Amino acid sequence: MATTPGILTDWPWTPLGRFKYVVLAPWVVHSIYSYVTKEESQRDLTNLLILPFLLSRVIHNQIWISYSRYRTANGKNRIVDKTIEFDQVDRESNWDDQIILTGILFYVFNMSLERATRLPWWRTDGVIMTVLLHVGPVEFLYYWLHRALHHHFLYSRYHSHHHSSIVPEPITSVIHPFAEHISYFLLFAIPTVTTVLLETASMTALVGYITFIDLMNNMGHCNFEFIPNKLFSVFPPLKYLMYTPSYHSLHHTQFRTNYSLFMPIYDYIYGTMDKFTDSLYETALKRQEDVADVVHLTHLTTPESIYHIRLGLANVASKPQNNSTWYIWLMWPVSIWSMIVNSVYGSTFIMERNAFEKLKLQTWAIPRYNLQYFLKWQSEAINGLIEKAILDAEQKGTRVLSLGLLNQRTELNQNGELFVQKYPKLKVRLVDGSSLAVAIVVNSIPKGTTSVLLKGNLNKVANSIALILWQRGIQVNVASEYDYEKLRLTSPSECNNLVFSKSSVHKIWVVGDGLKEEDQLKALKGTVFIPFGKFPPKQVRHDFSYMHTPAMLAPSSLQNLDSCENWLPRRALSAARVAGIVHAVEGWNVDECGEKMFDVDRVWEASLNHGFRPLAYPNFA
Repeated sequence: MATTPGILTDWPWTPLGRFKYVVLAPWVVHSIYSYVTKEESQRDLTNLLILPFLLSRVIHNQIWISYSRYRTANGKNRIVDKTIEFDQVDRESNWDDQIILTGILFYVFNMSLERATRLPWWRTDGVIMTVLLHVGPVEFLYYWLHRALHHHFLYSRYHSHHHSSIVPEPITSVIHPFAEHISYFLLFAIPTVTTVLLETASMTALVGYITFIDLMNNMGHCNFEFIPNKLFSVFPPLKYLMYTPSYHSLHHTQFRTNYSLFMPIYDYIYGTMDKFTDSLYETALKRQEDVADVVHLTHLTTPESIYHIRLGLANVASKPQNNSTWYIWLMWPVSIWSMIVNSVYGSTFIMERNAFEKLKLQTWAIPRYNLQYFLKWQSEAINGLIEKAILDAEQKGTRVLSLGLLNQRTELNQNGELFVQKYPKLKVRLVDGSSLAVAIVVNSIPKGTTSVLLKGNLNKVANSIALILWQRGIQVNVASEYDYEKLRLTSPSECNNLVFSKSSVHKIWVVGDGLKEEDQLKALKGTVFIPFGKFPPKQVRHDFSYMHTPAMLAPSSLQNLDSCENWLPRRALSAARVAGIVHAVEGWNVDECGEKMFDVDRVWEASLNHGFRPLAYPNFA
């Protein structure tokens, strides 16, 4: 919100929340019904195409959002190094409100004026008039309107909301209070209304003009520079006619300079051009990719996970993956198509960048899904992608690479040991985070617990958890005879706290991947499930308490967190990701992979010392 919100700050349909699109429903239904029922000579294609045009605007904006986030994570040509956090994502989550407003105005305009119906596809005179009206009155009036919005009275009530985003993203361009948007719509209506009234309007002019505004708005609010210097060298006057991302970025950091819409000429004329405009442009163009000290290597999980990653839908990515919105399910054709393309052509990509103390962090994602990790015929290809990521990190000078989710699967590469054996001279340290996962689990068990039930697929994490619980005098009950015998072989001979028991009366269950639903149904009311695996157990009853998979909350010094890691809550990082960061900041020059375990107490204390904290769990009364 603005500092002191003025009248008409909120959008009229704000109370509708995620159902706000219902305000378009009557118009859409009427346009389709009218087109179907009228005779061919009376049908209005202009009215029918309003909805497809609105959808194209949504797609256009989303492409810019995803591409901009990828480029800023990469670091090449990045302009501003400041961070984006969850508050900015929340503030900018209503970026589609202006698209809804455009739709309503288009429908009203079309139905109110006969001249706005059944427009031709092309009118040369109308296109030329649109261009001239934009270059002339629109750009000029916008400059002075923008300067007025920076006056204290209007700035504190309206425009400060837009400037809350110091680091702009493409959608920042349309984040304004409702009243401010009305003033912009009146301004941009000059070319469209004029051409309609003069009967020179065309579909191309109207659609093209709005698309041009979207294009320039998105481009100018990207936090990376990509307009080549050669353009201005070949045609020097272009610097007065077209702004660049770095040009407008200075307006967001300096506030009192570079007011122009898309044409900087008015800043030159009225002396408001920022003196650092040219130098920032050159610096951004020369900037190279970031070199990460720590890389966390993860992968996609389900077909819908493309929307939950940071490069997907920003508002969806800012919430845990298990909080899917209704429209995600309607996009299944896109989900399946993207899964096929990723499986055939996809390569590892940079998904996120963060900063912690003096470390530069990146998250890389392998374009493979959970299901593929369990297919034997996919193992070689997946290991090839993991291997390439490790070698790329080695070449770039990365110090630590943590293996997330199934990238460390035992059946796939022995928790990363395969790569250490293949490349014994690797300088990059491989970390699977198993010791920190153990520490998180054992420190999540409520005080006073005397026995736990160990269920699910056991691994080295489970073995270590069992050992520590034995040492603390807690009885470990194992329901599988095979797992019991396996744990017995690794337990001290004097250990009497390991019990083979099929009873489900235990209130604390320490569970791994593969926990069955029917097993949960046998549990007592109020049972607490503490996962040690990579994936959360399916929640089958509301009278149980389910903890998160091993993870910790990041301290405020870990910056640029604006998306959730899979199903974890905001600012929570998985054990493997935290372990990689702690290994780097502590300077531990050792691998943690294969059957190797790091000192559990040492990694736990180091994590706490650097500000990481356990997640808040249910009250175990």
